[in-house]
Amino acid sequence: MKKIVFTGGGSAGHVYPIIALFPYFKNYEIHYIGTNGIEKDIISKYKDVIYHEIPAVKLVRKMTFKNFSIPFKLLTSIRKTKKILREISPNIIFSKGGYVAVPVVFAGRKLGIPVVSHESDLSMGLANKLILKKCNAMCTTFLETTKGRPKCIHTGQPIRQEIMNGVSCNIKNKFSNNNPILLVLGGSLGARFINEKIVENLDKLLDIFNVIHITGKGNLNEVEKENYIQIEFAPNIADYYACSDVVVSRAGSGVINELLYLRKPMLLIPLSKKCSRGDQIENANLFKKLKYAEVIEEEQWTKELFFKKLNYLLKNKEIIRQNMKQIGVNNSNEKIVEIIKKYEHLNILKDE
Repeated sequence: MKKIVFTGGGSAGHVYPIIALFPYFKNYEIHYIGTNGIEKDIISKYKDVIYHEIPAVKLVRKMTFKNFSIPFKLLTSIRKTKKILREISPNIIFSKGGYVAVPVVFAGRKLGIPVVSHESDLSMGLANKLILKKCNAMCTTFLETTKGRPKCIHTGQPIRQEIMNGVSCNIKNKFSNNNPILLVLGGSLGARFINEKIVENLDKLLDIFNVIHITGKGNLNEVEKENYIQIEFAPNIADYYACSDVVVSRAGSGVINELLYLRKPMLLIPLSKKCSRGDQIENANLFKKLKYAEVIEEEQWTKELFFKKLNYLLKNKEIIRQNMKQIGVNNSNEKIVEIIKKYEHLNILKDE
C-alpha cells in the first residue's frame, strides 16, 4: 500500500485544506506529522489517520533573543522527524505550510522523499519561502503568487466537500423571527477585535439581523439576548454557512475561499499589520477588487462605516453572488491530487 504524509499547522487554516484531500487517498496509508497544537486536536477525530508528534519550532520575524535558539531547536526537530519518516517510508509528503511543516519538509528532502506543498495566501509566508527551496512543486490559491516562481503552480484552494452539505433549518429554527442571518467568524483562535465590536454594537445589529457569533476557543462572553447565538467553535460549520445571508470574518485564505465557493457576501476585517505580515490585508483587498467582499481594516473602523458596509452587502447580496459565480466550477482538489500523484514516483528514500 502506498503511504502519504501530510503536514501543516499552527492554525485551523493550515489543517482543513488538508482534510479536504483525505477522501482522494482512501487507498493510501495516511500519516500526519504535527505538533501538540490545534492540528493534533483536529486530526485526532480522523481515526484512519496516524498522527506523529514532533517538537514545535516557531519562526519569529522580529528581532528577539529567542531567535538564537531556533537553529538548534530546528535541528533537533529535523532529526526526530527523519526517524519518523524512515519508519513510515512514505511515497510523498504534502505540506500545507506553517512553522510546523518546516522540519518535516527539510527532513523529507534530506531522505529523498518528494514534497508537494501549498500556499494559501496572496503573498508567501516565511515558512513557505523556506519550504519552496526544498519542495518539488508548490500549489497556490492565487495566480499572482506564481509569478517569478517556476516551481509554483496555480491550483486554487483545497475545499472540503462537506461544506456544501449544510442544512440551514438546523440553525434557522433557533431564531424567533425571519430576519436575515449575520454569521460572525473570528477564526479557530478567535479575534478579539471583532468579538469586542460585535458585543459593543449588538443591540443595533439585532435590529437588522439574527446574529450567530463564533467567538473562538475561550472567548465566550456573558451576553444573553434573544436571536443572538454564540459558540466557541462549530464542528458543523456547514450548517452555519448554509443559513447565513452575510458573513463578517477575518481574511484568512481558507475561510474566504470557502465563503466564495458558497457564494456568501462577506465583510472582511483582516488581521492588522501590527499583529501580522499583512497577508490578510492583501487577501481582503483582492476580494474587494474582484467585488466579492467589502473590507474594513482595524485602523479604519468606525461604527458608521461598519453598518454602512453591512447594509450595502445586504442590499446587494444577489449582485455579489453573481460576481462570485464567474469563478466557475471549483476543481482545486483534483488539480492538487493530480500534482501529488505526478511526483510520488520520484521517491528515492535515502538511508542517511
